[in-house]
Amino acid sequence: MKANLEPNLAPAAPERRFYSRSKAFGRFGMRVFKPMIMAEPHWHGHVEANFIRNARLHYIVDGEKLVLEPDQLLIFWANVPHQLVAVEQLPGQTPELTNIYLPLDTFLFMPHIADLQVAVLTGGMVLFEPDMCGHSQLSRWYTDYRSNQPERTDILKLELNAVFRRAGLQAFQFLKKPWRVGSEKHALPSPHVRHVVAMVRHVLENLVEPLRNADVTKVTGLHVNYALGLFTRTMNISMKQFIIRMRLLRARGLLLESDMAIATVAVESGFGSASQFYAHFTAAYGASPQQLRDTYHSNIGR
Repeated sequence: MKANLEPNLAPAAPERRFYSRSKAFGRFGMRVFKPMIMAEPHWHGHVEANFIRNARLHYIVDGEKLVLEPDQLLIFWANVPHQLVAVEQLPGQTPELTNIYLPLDTFLFMPHIADLQVAVLTGGMVLFEPDMCGHSQLSRWYTDYRSNQPERTDILKLELNAVFRRAGLQAFQFLKKPWRVGSEKHALPSPHVRHVVAMVRHVLENLVEPLRNADVTKVTGLHVNYALGLFTRTMNISMKQFIIRMRLLRARGLLLESDMAIATVAVESGFGSASQFYAHFTAAYGASPQQLRDTYHSNIGR
């Protein structure tokens, strides 16, 4: 029996208990629910985990079509615009989606997972097989989360960290590869992680403002050149390239989820001029902002 796609599910409402689009970091949360198609791409500041039962999920992430198979845990940085566009229900089954919303700073301060942190923060979407983290584990975590007991929530996060550490014992399996992959192993002392977290936070919360190197690195208390070198070694991408990438992600999200004028999108994404915006956007996506918006709307019938 052939599985059916469900294109007419109600649009998913944002889970505003956990995140706000205007902030880089939200709070920890967990949900179990029937997956619903998202009418538009969205983004928020969490590292998000998705686990689907009894269905396949079809996503568009930063313009790329991806499929998540059932019973695999997927983690990714939700700052990258993402959209669930179809739910492929398995015959005779009821889809169930578990989401974990892990604040970015919490994720970045988890010990001994530096390679995973770098992979996720540079756009990688990492898969975990069922034998590493399956439904029973997630169910126990959800019970812990719903208990509203701080001790049980702390244990949940420790166990999640352990899953991440175990994943790092072998090569990562990617649903979507990172933008940059380093050739060396990373070993980040906690003070270094703290400095990188501070710089990432400053960039994400001030994208619409001019972002000079001195402004970004000032939050660390380190010398500008040392802080920039630390950022590049950690993230496998320079500060300038990271800022441009974040602004392009924000611009793409605004283009697809709103009717905002393109000139306004450029300003709201932090680009200093329309020509600068068009040049960077076209180089990154192979199409002008208007072309990308038109293609997206024609594909979804708007």
